[in-house]
Amino acid sequence: MVKTKIYVEGGGDTNALRTKCRRGFSEFFRKAGLEGCMPRIVASGGRQSAYDDFCTALKKAGNDEFIALLVDSEGPVTTNGSPWIHLANRDGWARPATANDDNAHLMVQCMEAWFIADRVSLAEFYGQGFSLGALPSRTDVENIPKADLFAALTQATRATRTKGEYGKGKHSFDILARLDPEKVKAASPYASRLVATLLANSGTGAP
Repeated sequence: MVKTKIYVEGGGDTNALRTKCRRGFSEFFRKAGLEGCMPRIVASGGRQSAYDDFCTALKKAGNDEFIALLVDSEGPVTTNGSPWIHLANRDGWARPATANDDNAHLMVQCMEAWFIADRVSLAEFYGQGFSLGALPSRTDVENIPKADLFAALTQATRATRTKGEYGKGKHSFDILARLDPEKVKAASPYASRLVATLLANSGTGAP
């Protein structure tokens, strides 16, 4: 079986937050159909660290390993779907010689777009005081600007009784673990592409 490792933007600089990051993504991928062939999640902290860690791992990878990079796009993707062209234009990152498009993945425009795709789980997480009406009504979540996502989440959670206002590190990975991958994939083509790529490279024969 192929060993899959994903270098993820997220987790900050503390061990506790990186553990939450790994758990959040692991639970999401488990529910997406990868149980039994789970990828190893590496929480690299900042996006530059994720790219650097990915490049180092790719150089050392054996024939039985699949190495992937997952970062926020930080803005709209207008490069005919190619993550590497987007990352070259935005971050100045070169595609490693041994990498192809399957190795690079984007959360468009950031992970919080996935939350909007599953409003039920988001509302259940925050409970009393959550304002569902403060969220964007549009379903094309990848086209919602990052600033608008954060503003909407702040407004929607401001009056919640137990969790309080949305906090990136405080809440994000706990929410991620609750999401329904089918809803996220339906709303986010890049999320659907990510899951499909992981399944295809898992050695299970899944599409």
